[in-house]
Amino acid sequence: MRIAIVTDAGQSQINGVVNTLRATSACLRHNGHEVLLLSPDDFPTFACPTYPEIRLAHKPYARIAASLKTFAPDCIHISTEGPMGLAARRFCLRQGIGFTTAYHTRFPEYLSARSILPKALTYRWLRWFHGPSKAVMVPTPHVLKELEQRGFRHLVLWGRGVDTERFKPVDEDHACIERPLYLYVGRVAVEKNIESFLQVDLPGSKWVIGDGPLREELQLRYPKVQFLGAKPHHELTSYYNCADVMVFPSHTDTFGLVMVEAMACGVPVAAYPVAGPLDVVAHGRSGILDADLTSACLRALALDRREVRQHALEYSWELATQQFQQHLFQIHDLKARPKNLLTGRSRPASGL
Repeated sequence: MRIAIVTDAGQSQINGVVNTLRATSACLRHNGHEVLLLSPDDFPTFACPTYPEIRLAHKPYARIAASLKTFAPDCIHISTEGPMGLAARRFCLRQGIGFTTAYHTRFPEYLSARSILPKALTYRWLRWFHGPSKAVMVPTPHVLKELEQRGFRHLVLWGRGVDTERFKPVDEDHACIERPLYLYVGRVAVEKNIESFLQVDLPGSKWVIGDGPLREELQLRYPKVQFLGAKPHHELTSYYNCADVMVFPSHTDTFGLVMVEAMACGVPVAAYPVAGPLDVVAHGRSGILDADLTSACLRALALDRREVRQHALEYSWELATQQFQQHLFQIHDLKARPKNLLTGRSRPASGL
């Protein structure tokens, strides 16, 4: 099949959406599919408000329409709700083409945490965005249930995986590390609730891998914490293997790929018992989930790293991509590709 994936996450970004689409595209190609990945990397861009390091596509509709007409996909998947996603959605509705979408990020909680927009308003907009989708792919059962309760329709599960050949236990030089070492990997931003980790009184040392708008402020407030900045995805294995515990303080992530990567290296996770960790971490086996983050961190130290690794082996990009393909096949079977996708002749707009 010819599968077009449209995303607002540029491939130079370091986040779970980029890693998910990169792994999924690789699996699809390995399975014999042709994949067109449209991202802001090939478009004029502007800085995202409050996240200047993130670039968004500027007026991408014409080029997206031309690219899709040229590629003539069998299936179109819209991965994000930004300018690229909006343009692809508009194109599909104008052409009368069925498409699927994904819910990767809790934007209502993110925007609310930054006092930008109330959650109710953002969820209303997201219901509008995903409303015409034939299948809204969500990463975990908890997220699916939450969205059902908020009035979303056509929800299906699309899990995540981990490269267990890249992320695996390896020997590292631990001589200079004050033990135990607690590690955080992710954006240094208010929605990640990172300060809950920095505030807790723990023996040993703390490392933070990642960058974001709060980094400079938090470095000044927590001088004993080592802020190591953002690291390329392929370098993370070494840092995971240095850690005794991976701390994941977020209340807003839909999945949390870094938890699975850490567990694949044998590193137990300490997190809150919220959506994301509840679906990803096997409490008492691969991590500890506790409303008291201090207790979770200390108890995680006692877990067997071999058991932690064993749990991570249950996650597979091949299995996750099979789920993704199944949802695309359903859309393709429901409605054959219309001829005007190839000719470029428009149909009346629907839903706009």
